[in-house]
Amino acid sequence: MPGCARYDGVCGRCDAPLDFDFTMAFQPLVDIDEGRVYGYEALVRGPEGESAAAVLAKVDDRTRYRFDQACRVKAIEIAHRLNARGVLSINFLPNAVYEPEACIQATLAAAERVGWPVSRLCFEIVESESVTDRRHLQNIVASYRAMGMKTALDDFGTGYANLDLLAEISPDMLKIDRQLISNIDASPRKQIVIRHLVDLARHLDIKLVAEGIETLEEARWLYRHGIARQQGYWFARPAAERLPACPDSRFALVKGRY
Repeated sequence: MPGCARYDGVCGRCDAPLDFDFTMAFQPLVDIDEGRVYGYEALVRGPEGESAAAVLAKVDDRTRYRFDQACRVKAIEIAHRLNARGVLSINFLPNAVYEPEACIQATLAAAERVGWPVSRLCFEIVESESVTDRRHLQNIVASYRAMGMKTALDDFGTGYANLDLLAEISPDMLKIDRQLISNIDASPRKQIVIRHLVDLARHLDIKLVAEGIETLEEARWLYRHGIARQQGYWFARPAAERLPACPDSRFALVKGRY
């Protein structure tokens, strides 16, 4: 892992502008037990509504670090402008962090500038590519926790985000991937996996968040088996530079009150 490029207050990797534009969409994070939206995840979108994949396709080895830094800053600035409440969850690329204490400075400066408490920041570890230096990832998680921020392991159960990684780092949250969630109410084998994952998270003192909820039946099964924190289209779709509402009736439906 190359060393930090910041010298005399200037970073050669992150301070130059990107040659493309992007914005952020926001999707609610809900807590069924509490019957409320407890935060939002910031998701990359193009300025004309282009998908995250279309934006990420413009990122290469030369711009990965600048893009990662710009995403953090833009997410904080837009969330503040929208008067977002609760936790702000932001994806980050582990391979774009060289020195945790140095590479967080632009994020901390943005949070201080708009008055966003760092305790309301959660960074989701996105493993679209393998992180071969697990010690480095451990250092990132530990450093962010020492600064008062939270971390989550995203897309758990697919790709590189599996049990071997969980055995080596200690995130505050696990976000269970949609592939394990889809049709969970009608899939006995998936149900076995989720039940054991609930037990594992309890022993490791890690909160679970189920991603990609698209039906009432999925939300209800997960809630009844111990996963109250959920996210997905069934509650609200992401909206560019807007905070979509989640109807109160959705919480009641999951609890079986309607």
